[in-house]
Amino acid sequence: MSDLGKAARDAADAQANSEQVALILAVLQAQQLAQPQQPPAPPAPRPAGCAAKWVGIGMGGSVFLIAFAVSAVAVAISAVALTVCVLVLRSVWQDVRKSG
Repeated sequence: MSDLGKAARDAADAQANSEQVALILAVLQAQQLAQPQQPPAPPAPRPAGCAAKWVGIGMGGSVFLIAFAVSAVAVAISAVALTVCVLVLRSVWQDVRKSG
C-alpha cells in the first residue's frame, strides 16, 4: 500500500505543479499583450552613387588589364627580336671564323 500512497501523492503534486505552470504562462502572455508594440524600424537608406562607383572600378580595372596585356605583348616582341639578333650575330661570327 505504501507504493500506491506514494504514487497518489506524486500525482497530486504533479497536478498542482501543472496548475502553477499554467498560471505562470497565463501571466507572461498577459504581460506581453499589455506591452506596447513598436513598429519595425525602416530600412537604412542606401548611399547614392553606388552604381557609379562600381562602373568606375570596372573601367579602371579594364584599363589596367589592357595596359598589362599590351606590356606583355611588348615583352614577347622584345624577346623574339633579341633572339633573332643573337642568331644573326652567331651566324656572322661563325662565318668570320671560317674565313679567317
